[in-house]
Amino acid sequence: MQISYKDNILPTATEMAYVFKDSGLKRPVDDLPRIQKMIDHADLIVTAWHNEALVGVARCVTDFSYCCYLSDLAVLSKYQKLGIGKRLVELVQSTIGEQVALILLSAPDAMDYYPHIGFNEIKNGFIIPRKN
Repeated sequence: MQISYKDNILPTATEMAYVFKDSGLKRPVDDLPRIQKMIDHADLIVTAWHNEALVGVARCVTDFSYCCYLSDLAVLSKYQKLGIGKRLVELVQSTIGEQVALILLSAPDAMDYYPHIGFNEIKNGFIIPRKN
């Protein structure tokens, strides 16, 4: 299976919402204007494509100097366990460079996944959760 990775093609809100929903990532998938804002205001989006279909996405907010927040990492369910998520993270790291920390908040179901692809768990952190 040939997967192509791109950082110069933005997905549509509909494509991204579909990947979020199918992957199990909890995002406002029924609010396409909000998904579009998520796309428009991201600093870095790396995508994975099988032919013309979006199969994976890594969406980041970063200063490209000190820190990068990997706000979304999602892969269509039938494409999971093929190394696509790991490759998306590698491409993000390649783009941001070694001086930039890559940070994320994990969904509870994915806590075992991130150490597998090179992340270290951290204990120091705080959150003011969104209201909706």
